[in-house]
Amino acid sequence: MKDRQLEVRRLGRLGYPESLELQKEIETALIKERGNDHLLLLEHPHTYTLGRRAKQDGVLATRELLEAMGVSVFEINRGGKVTYHGIGQIVGYPIISLSPDREDVHKYVRDLEEVLIRALFDFGIEGFRLEGLTGVHTSEGKVAAIGVHIKRWVTTHGFALNVNTDLSYYNWIISCEGEPVTSMESLLGREIQLADVENSIVSHFAEVFGMDQVREISLNAARV
Repeated sequence: MKDRQLEVRRLGRLGYPESLELQKEIETALIKERGNDHLLLLEHPHTYTLGRRAKQDGVLATRELLEAMGVSVFEINRGGKVTYHGIGQIVGYPIISLSPDREDVHKYVRDLEEVLIRALFDFGIEGFRLEGLTGVHTSEGKVAAIGVHIKRWVTTHGFALNVNTDLSYYNWIISCEGEPVTSMESLLGREIQLADVENSIVSHFAEVFGMDQVREISLNAARV
């Protein structure tokens, strides 16, 4: 079996539509050629996304309030219900081929949770799974959400880890199963450098998914 290579793109703050377009481009290329795997790491402006199981009443704010808060709303094809993306949060979009040796959706989600649990441990936070729920939890609430889409065993969408996130934006949605949410900043009582958390995520992603090589792609090469 050939070596697995992971291309990491740290995109900074990127609009949600732009991230969807980039994911689609990479997904299409990967389905066609089964080349290198990819991991996009970024922040979104304030955004609510509605997954396939979401209901319209999952967003509690009126249209006028959403506009006042500067929040955009998107209906998308990932699994899950309503979630929040925003400033101070690390969003990860793995676009990887699960074929031929990882064709197991349940295992893929558990592996994403494992990456985040290990990354949190690096910062002295105990993260864990809760039976029947998706994502990573702590004693103070959910700290990371996961919602994925898989087409011909190529993944898109991914995870959102609350690092220095303004948690008040969760007050206006019924997120996932309605469980309480927290952030790394709230748990540790201090702001954390996003780059440090990204480094930890990349390292553990390579470990968990058995990547032989990791290559950072510069921003000016961020289009396929």
